[in-house]
Amino acid sequence: MLLFLSQEPERRPRPGLGLRPPAAAAASAGPAAMSSVCGGPVGAGSLPSELVVHIFSFLAAPDRLRASAACSHWRECLFYPALWPRLRLSLRVCPAERPRLDFLMRKCGWFVRELRVQFAADNYPSGGGGGGGGGASGVCEEATAVAAAAVAAAVATDGEAPLCPRWLELLRTYLELVLCVLSSVRNNRNLQKLSLFGDISILQQHGSIYLSKVDPDGKKIKQIQQLFEEILSNSRQLKWLSCGFMLQIVTPTSLSSLSNPIANTMEHLSLLDNHIPGNTTLITAVELERFVGLRSLALDFCDFTAEMARVLADNNHVPLHRLSLLVHNISVMHKSLENMPEDEDWKALTRNSTNLRVYVMAFDIKSDDMLRILKPSIPLERIHFDSYITCVSGAVVDLISRQYDKFLTHFILMNDVIDTSGFPDLSDNRTEDPLVLLAWRCTRLSLLAVHGYTVWAHNLIAIARLRGSDLKVLEVTEESIDFDQGELADQDVDPVHNLIEQVSLGLGRPWHAVMDIELLSVFTEPTRHFYREMQSFSEGI
Repeated sequence: MLLFLSQEPERRPRPGLGLRPPAAAAASAGPAAMSSVCGGPVGAGSLPSELVVHIFSFLAAPDRLRASAACSHWRECLFYPALWPRLRLSLRVCPAERPRLDFLMRKCGWFVRELRVQFAADNYPSGGGGGGGGGASGVCEEATAVAAAAVAAAVATDGEAPLCPRWLELLRTYLELVLCVLSSVRNNRNLQKLSLFGDISILQQHGSIYLSKVDPDGKKIKQIQQLFEEILSNSRQLKWLSCGFMLQIVTPTSLSSLSNPIANTMEHLSLLDNHIPGNTTLITAVELERFVGLRSLALDFCDFTAEMARVLADNNHVPLHRLSLLVHNISVMHKSLENMPEDEDWKALTRNSTNLRVYVMAFDIKSDDMLRILKPSIPLERIHFDSYITCVSGAVVDLISRQYDKFLTHFILMNDVIDTSGFPDLSDNRTEDPLVLLAWRCTRLSLLAVHGYTVWAHNLIAIARLRGSDLKVLEVTEESIDFDQGELADQDVDPVHNLIEQVSLGLGRPWHAVMDIELLSVFTEPTRHFYREMQSFSEGI
């Protein structure tokens, strides 16, 4: 449910929404004529609150809002707790959201049982001048990456980055919206699911620079951290806690605020944040011992140590069903891979959790590091590569197809290069194309998405024929597809038309290459896509 309230509805009945009295003539004759039925007034406003709430329960959220304009009594019934057990909000980080969010959270924050909030910048700044990028649904990732590199270079050379006024205002608004959300649910003891996601891109990498200007004494950040810990300490029914890329909200001591009974019965825990410096982690193996009831877990890969794997493999812990791991180049730079689980640790974990499935997303990770990370005994079901600088090698794809042929269902390969004149070719110096081998070996493969890597037309046809209708999703961008010289030289056959026809025949359904990359969030918003997919992956137990 996506819900935004701009202002309170007017206090006037709307045609078709009120309940007319038995006698239409009496209704049109004014208040005197609407005398009574059994001694009381008649009309929409006379219905008991319980009946109005029951009527509202059959309506979708937008229809409830329209119906509440019938009269003041109906509007009072709009925010009855039973009608709003869950709120799922997508908030633009802009000042205009604040009054709407204040109103909604004041009405629902104290009783809502499931709260999911996504923060996204309205227009991402692109460069030092603060120009506009795409909207929240179409972020210009390339401009953001270039801007991030410029900031990093400025810090390295001059010691201080040029501060963009637009970014400063964006961060200031972001902190206000986060404070509004957390303060409204601080005393909500009915809260069962809390999910917070902050997609503010450039600030994830250089947020500390801007925080020092927006919040120089750290009061707002401390207040946010205290509110978050207060929510955890007051919770009595919390089963699902998910916090992804929320700038400095979660600290290494946050989880200690949870009581032992709540920690013991927690079913899902997600702590994803790549701005934590040095060897600091948001959860330790000792802290994880309290979460004996976890069925799904999402962490930064560098935080998931061999000791944690052994804790989860213990017989006192319920079997783990879902494990999502984010491998980020920033974390790898500041932390070490030396403590990651070895193959024996994965074997022990899968013995205790026979239904365990793993989802991995890798941001700009070198192929050598990926070859170290991908242990044979990982029950890898989904893997998503996204990069701006480092390309995935054919050796990595070949290893995945050989080791995880019994588990792999989703494979996403994304390379957001600025120069599209020459994409890397995974089949270079190889007899067989690694993507074709992936389709041949991984018999459960149902989703394949590729952008920024050369996919030869004849290999794409082979993939479609190998997997057929079992390949539910095949997304390949038009600029990634290339043709052999022989195909282009044949004057009797249009190579593009032939490709579309052959792939469609192989899949058993109409197929077209992706012409506009902005239409697919998997390509334009990788972080948001991963977080959304991780949520559904964890819920699909």
